[in-house]
Amino acid sequence: MQTTLAGFIRDTHQGREAETILRKCVHCGFCNASCPTYQVLGDELDGPRGRIYLVKQVLEGAEPTAKTRLHLDRCLTCLSCETTCPSGVQYGRLLDIGRGIVERKTRRGIGERALRGLLAFVLPRRALFGFLLGLGRAFRPLLPAPLREKVHPRGTAAGPWPAPRHARRLLALGGCVQPALAPEINAAAARVLDRIGISLVEAGGAGCCGALRFHLNDHEGGKADMRALVAAWAPQLEGGAEGIAFTASGCGAMIAEYGHLLEGEAGASRVAAAARDISQLIEAEAEAIGRLLPAGRKLGRVALHSPCTLQHGLRIKGTVERLLERAGYELAPVRDAHLCCGSAGAYSLLQPGISTELRGRKLAALAEGEPAQIATANIGCLAHLQAGTTTPVRHWIQLLEEALRP
Repeated sequence: MQTTLAGFIRDTHQGREAETILRKCVHCGFCNASCPTYQVLGDELDGPRGRIYLVKQVLEGAEPTAKTRLHLDRCLTCLSCETTCPSGVQYGRLLDIGRGIVERKTRRGIGERALRGLLAFVLPRRALFGFLLGLGRAFRPLLPAPLREKVHPRGTAAGPWPAPRHARRLLALGGCVQPALAPEINAAAARVLDRIGISLVEAGGAGCCGALRFHLNDHEGGKADMRALVAAWAPQLEGGAEGIAFTASGCGAMIAEYGHLLEGEAGASRVAAAARDISQLIEAEAEAIGRLLPAGRKLGRVALHSPCTLQHGLRIKGTVERLLERAGYELAPVRDAHLCCGSAGAYSLLQPGISTELRGRKLAALAEGEPAQIATANIGCLAHLQAGTTTPVRHWIQLLEEALRP
């Protein structure tokens, strides 16, 4: 795709990166076939190819409008288009550049600004979010239906977190909303790792990964969260921790970009290289896990929703499936497994209509195999899906931990 960038961006790092990405696009349209919002809305500008044209126009000097911003806002950043693209277009990075510029050059209404500001302030702050969630749970019957859906009842007890006792040590990403919504996830991961001789510990000050604020177009705020996480983890890695384990693939996909987003900053690339999804870490210890699993156990039928951040962002496919099948679970087939569930971080709060439609489609596909449980690998997907079904939705590490029990 030929481009002629405007003076304000041409000789910048962002401009050079955007131009390289744009030149790879050959207008083929394969991306639209795998785009959830294009499937729902049927508008060329609500598919990746159309959004690429919008960003290109802005980079070439066209003034963005509220309509430009709306089409960019509607993107889930699921990156299914990147998996599909035969030319290797890094659409996600181009969209980040375009969104940042459009955010600066347009002005949202007061209601939008207030909602986005509230989300950017509350969600990354673990203690504040936990306090407000507790209040919401206490008064849940009195809340309006849309808000009541978001305030999930308390889940199962977290259970014990084994004290550090092994020479091998991994750092856990506690995150921001997961400790309040589902503390049982990381606790289950700690128990599984403890069984195979690895201690999972949290580093003080390790909070939000930066994804929430960054994807709300508060790029500087998101980077501040990233730097705080790097500052908390880098000394622990220097002190002998083997690496970093994350149980939320959405956070993992963000951390994988630290070397790019914080280019040249101390510790950023090392943290990105040291971080692994819990599925990768468990599969690397498959022999030890295999010795602990009881033979011949049949544990029921499970439908797996692989989050977009796992399969498209981190490009991890088949790993969770293999681990669950080895543990004794029967995996139900899932139609259109590559498509997004509509969660996408704060997207379900900002674009509720599209998000709810996508969730309905995803739950229908998951239900076709008549599973007893739905498994996933990201807290956002888990909470979003559970709000629309009575079938239990759980993190797959919890299922594996149950399979390891005598």
